[in-house]
Amino acid sequence: MSQISISSVKPRLTFWQIWNMSFGFLGIQFGFALQNANVSRIFETLGASKDELPILWLAAPVTGLLVQPIVGYYSDRTWHPKWGRRRPFFAIGAILATIALFAMPNSTALWMAVIMLWLLDASINISMEPFRAFVGDMLPNEQRTSGFAMQSFFIGLGAVIASALPYLMTNWFGVENVTSDGSIPDSVKWSFYIGGIAYFTAVMWTVFNTKEYPPDDIEKLRSENAEIGVFTGLKESFMGIFKMPKTMVQLAFVQFFSWFALFAMWIYTTSAVTSHIYETSDTASALYNEGADWVGICFAIYNGIAALVAFLLPVVAKKLSRKMTHLIALVLGGLGLLSMYFISDPNLLLVSMIGVGIAWASILSMPYAMLSSILPSNQMGYYMGVFNFFIVIPQIVAAGILGFLLKTFFGNISIYALIIGGFSMIIAGFLCIFVDDNEITNDDAKN
Repeated sequence: MSQISISSVKPRLTFWQIWNMSFGFLGIQFGFALQNANVSRIFETLGASKDELPILWLAAPVTGLLVQPIVGYYSDRTWHPKWGRRRPFFAIGAILATIALFAMPNSTALWMAVIMLWLLDASINISMEPFRAFVGDMLPNEQRTSGFAMQSFFIGLGAVIASALPYLMTNWFGVENVTSDGSIPDSVKWSFYIGGIAYFTAVMWTVFNTKEYPPDDIEKLRSENAEIGVFTGLKESFMGIFKMPKTMVQLAFVQFFSWFALFAMWIYTTSAVTSHIYETSDTASALYNEGADWVGICFAIYNGIAALVAFLLPVVAKKLSRKMTHLIALVLGGLGLLSMYFISDPNLLLVSMIGVGIAWASILSMPYAMLSSILPSNQMGYYMGVFNFFIVIPQIVAAGILGFLLKTFFGNISIYALIIGGFSMIIAGFLCIFVDDNEITNDDAKN
């Protein structure tokens, strides 16, 4: 593998510099949250059955499996004197995601919605993957936990607003939430339109307000770019899974069970809440759409909790260590998912979401903080892309088996998918015990 590195000079950045370089995640999360909270609703409205939902969602992780490592590999090898290394990918992803967000709620057939999910997820990955490497590029090791925490804050804030948009459209602005012909409601459509505008605006804020460090040897970078082709890049990207450092391997197991749980939640929460608590499966009914809107509020709450907890996590990590902080957060998230089975009052779901929100904040920051401390700076984007295999692989596994498990063993009752997810997240938490974390404190950095 080539050895092109970014500038070795990494001064400490101010709060507002970290704010500007992370602000794009506010927009990215608008797209991600609208997808997570509404895609199952769109699929069911267009005629999908419960056991078909995981397979239809398969578009998202498969897209990530292909896009993330390739984007990471090539963003390591990109440099433009005006646009920098990662920012061209931010901008391209933002343009494509905005198009997908405007198009998806206007799908008139199930196959159209699935294609739009492919486009939306690919676009989000083009923007999001380089953002992870951005922290490693721009911040010294002792500031990286804070950098990822800032990203988690914007992820949480964006998701709060985006997840609640259909509910707000209906209850604050009087937008129609039910259609006479069973098509996608206007409340969902306008939520996606607003999300597209927010995505583009926030990402471009980071593009225009952050300056990147140039590579140490620009001529070497140009020379090696002329030598590598697309297939070379593809081969190196996918072979990276066999070259992972020890800590990365240990974190991969944690990631697998964490993201299996998250995918189960994203696929089945709408179906579980509407059937288990609102006791309806009629997607054209007012009661179903009320329940689906409430799922958006639940997702807003867990993301809001994540935004608040994001800045607390570095403080806790200094006291307990990063891996113990992550363990506690994941166990709380698992308990939150398990508790949903015992709830009959929709308002109590908000209590369950507290645990999920704490876990989500930690999932978005702690593994990346631990990982970035052991990766070479010249391969940060590459390894971040490879690491994301362990986000998409568990989602593919979940898509492949959850529908079968529910149909075969649980009478196609969606709430059991959340129970499976809860146990999976608790397992992920206890796997943190085996992670070797190369923590560097501020005192270490001064020595």
